[in-house]
Amino acid sequence: MDKVKVGMIQEGKVIAPELHSQFIEFLGNCISEGIWVGKDSAIPNYHGMRKDVVDALAGLQPPVIRWPGGCYADMYHWRDGVGPERKVTWNENFGTYEQEKNEFGTDEFMDFCKRVGAKPWLNVNMLTGSTREMVEWAEYCNRREDTSISRERAANGHPEAYDVEFWGLGNEVWCGGGNYTAEAYAVEYRKFASAMPKFKPDIPFVKSEGVEMQFIASGPDGNKPVERVNWTRDFFRALGKYRMPKLDAFDLHFYNWNLKDYDKPETEFGPEDWYSVIYGALELEDVIREQFALIEEGIRNLPRPEGDLPGNEPCCKLVIGEWGNWHGKAFLNRPALYQQCTMRDAVTTAITLDIFHRNCDVIGLACVAQTVNVLNSLILTEGEHTILTPNYYVFDMYKVHRGAKLLDIEIRTGRIGTEADKLVDRMYSLASEKDGVICVNLVNTHLSEETEVELELSGDSCFLKGTLLRGETPQAYNSVEHPDAVIPKEVPEPRKENGTWKIVLPAASVSVYQFSLQVKSC
Repeated sequence: MDKVKVGMIQEGKVIAPELHSQFIEFLGNCISEGIWVGKDSAIPNYHGMRKDVVDALAGLQPPVIRWPGGCYADMYHWRDGVGPERKVTWNENFGTYEQEKNEFGTDEFMDFCKRVGAKPWLNVNMLTGSTREMVEWAEYCNRREDTSISRERAANGHPEAYDVEFWGLGNEVWCGGGNYTAEAYAVEYRKFASAMPKFKPDIPFVKSEGVEMQFIASGPDGNKPVERVNWTRDFFRALGKYRMPKLDAFDLHFYNWNLKDYDKPETEFGPEDWYSVIYGALELEDVIREQFALIEEGIRNLPRPEGDLPGNEPCCKLVIGEWGNWHGKAFLNRPALYQQCTMRDAVTTAITLDIFHRNCDVIGLACVAQTVNVLNSLILTEGEHTILTPNYYVFDMYKVHRGAKLLDIEIRTGRIGTEADKLVDRMYSLASEKDGVICVNLVNTHLSEETEVELELSGDSCFLKGTLLRGETPQAYNSVEHPDAVIPKEVPEPRKENGTWKIVLPAASVSVYQFSLQVKSC
């Protein structure tokens, strides 16, 4: 029997809602045919945005959405997508190779974010763009005062400023974003960060209601163990020479690669493939701790302001701009990087979110890649149909942890797998508390066997609710033909013996149980 003992609140550890953020890009059918169907489409839509997708995401209320890339950001010119006359361009992003009409531009993206309840994160074009282009984009989005660009925004139907807070300065600059060295990128970052307007200046005699912007630097490729360490160290060393620009966050990207067989459908797998993918997801926790330590080291060595005038005080959070499973078949699928999502993806999504939750004092924000029709998606579309993947339901079940306090937890479980050097825990768990309610995640990673868990909570408790996500098989997924093959179901109250709860977890499943410590109110 597996055992979970939930303890006291971990001081200073509150699960930020931003850890449940999203990422969309002009890639495959993520935006085109996914989010955007056009205003004249027979598919129900809100001013061109697919209604079912918008409604589904509004149900999740994603805290932040990152756009327009990704790799596409370094080919994207924002003026191509504003106003009545839109430029038609060609999209070569990751094998998309399709015409781009730029109908879903800045104003449409802002409308999309507003409808689903998200803050926008814009990634600027550092590779083929310019500082002037970035400045004008920021002015278009955030300038409240009367200028030619704020008038242009108003003429396009949006007199109020968008107050965009998050700005990514470069994307994957170690590869598609320019093949920079860390030192060369630091030079570019200095220039772009210094050029950005200040819409809320720290000047006593200037009163502004503008937004305080967050500048996000391009962090390392998390899948390169040697390079990622060197990148982070070299970037902060370069930034530490002379006066430093504003820096708020460092963007790490990490994919759980499953590239053994490019021809094997992602819905077909046995025990070895099941456990190896779960094992691969676990690496991210070590990468997070490593990178946080390197950032802390880098910040300690940054120069402090010299003289009487204040400068930029060193401060930098770790964020994860892209994460998720990437199966080999996605490279060959059409549309580009389309990937069906099974219970295997749901289990690793749950484990990854709990890695973020567990390290909530280290990570400020994380965006799954990508929200619609690409890789570890939450939503798939096919013609007029919209399908919610098992991943969507994991995000929905885990909403209860947003803003909650992380709890200490002790777990006793076995180790399983098909390869001695790639064993995983049979069961993973995490607990949080908010408003007197304790929420406990329980993930059974065994491919074919149920497990019983003995759950002990501190103090007396009563059962409020239990939700279980599983399929008839671990390979189960949702489709047009079977849209509800994997959906969450409420479970009955577990039995309680000698002050502990006895819970049976089906094979390959994700569960969330809620308990109240205020027994009199139950």
